[in-house]
Order: sequence, then C-alpha cells, then structure tokens
Amino acid sequence: MIYHSQISSKSLRSKIHNHEIGLGGNRKLKIYGLLSCQSGKRMKIENRVFFSNEYEALKNKYRPCGHCMRKEYKIWKAIHLNIK
Repeated sequence: MIYHSQISSKSLRSKIHNHEIGLGGNRKLKIYGLLSCQSGKRMKIENRVFFSNEYEALKNKYRPCGHCMRKEYKIWKAIHLNIK
C-alpha cells in the first residue's frame, strides 16, 4: 500500500505506467476501486492510497467500490454481510 501524500507525482505516474499500481483506495472509508473511478478522483490526496492488485487491497481489509467495481462489490457484500 502506497500513500498518495508520500509519493511524488513523477514517481506515481511511473508506477502506474509500469503496472506497479493498479487500484486506488480511500484510507478513511477502506474502499478501493479503479484508478479511473469518478468517486476516487474526488477524494482528498491525504485519504488516497494505491494498491498493486486486488489481493493487496483485500489483505488490508478494504472493500470494492460499489460504483466502478459493482460485480466485485456484490460478491464482497454477499460474503461479508450474509446477503444472497
């Protein structure tokens, strides 16, 4: 997990380009999603974190975004909230 406030813009762009970063998240809400998600683009830099993959986000106890990752969110919700 990489905190946006602790990485330079140049380094961030390089990591995204090299596929070292694939997902973004909100550290306060514990939600992760696609880098292109409009909800993620609106969050404050101090709340933004980055993950290399979905496994890393789930390992850090983040949940999928209900907007950009609807399918993954429904699966997560069914498992964690016992809703079918």
